[in-house]
Amino acid sequence: MKCIIKLIWSEDEMFWYSKSLNDEFGLTLESGSLDVLIERVKTAVPDILNEIGFSGEVDLSFELDRPLKFQAVAS
Repeated sequence: MKCIIKLIWSEDEMFWYSKSLNDEFGLTLESGSLDVLIERVKTAVPDILNEIGFSGEVDLSFELDRPLKFQAVAS
């Protein structure tokens, strides 16, 4: 099973949150630290899979979404 988790930075709230791109997961986690959020996801996914009765190999991958805003100045 391929499990894709999108990690999104909220500039307004100043934290990271996760969103599963797989329909069978209701994964929503948040953290002020990207590293902590990844660890929380790695712990939560096996628990969710266990709850839905899944057995087998899991390919867990992350997509990162952190928009950067800056002012370009022509010289």
